[in-house]
Amino acid sequence: MALLGSASEADDALQDTLLAAHSSFATYRGDGSLRSWLFSIARRRCARVLERRVTQPDIERRAADEAGEVTTPVPADALVEARRRAEAARALLARVRPTEREALLLRYEAGLSYREVGEACGVDEATARKRVSRALARLREFAKE
Repeated sequence: MALLGSASEADDALQDTLLAAHSSFATYRGDGSLRSWLFSIARRRCARVLERRVTQPDIERRAADEAGEVTTPVPADALVEARRRAEAARALLARVRPTEREALLLRYEAGLSYREVGEACGVDEATARKRVSRALARLREFAKE
């Protein structure tokens, strides 16, 4: 959800990830943690969704998103504020480089260690730390604007 910004796309990506993991589990080498292996599969699935989003017309994407969402009565003030803050956070995250955004989300949203972030992104632990650090610095800079 943090990478895609859409609950329906996130659900689809999760299902695709689990199916891909199940079908390729025999090839899992056990070099890193199972968790980071699953997140690397999820990261690739999300990247494919984001690539398709660029080529898919915006109106079709919005219609698909709306079709998967249940309408609810007018939300309470707390929900409205939470949604506003989430949209602001997504807008700030959209300005961060994709590689840095991935590392940041894997570290703080998914709760992976820096080593696991590195494994999921295909980089070493030091590079994962640098990406997270740069992403945080950029977010602080953008928030000041």
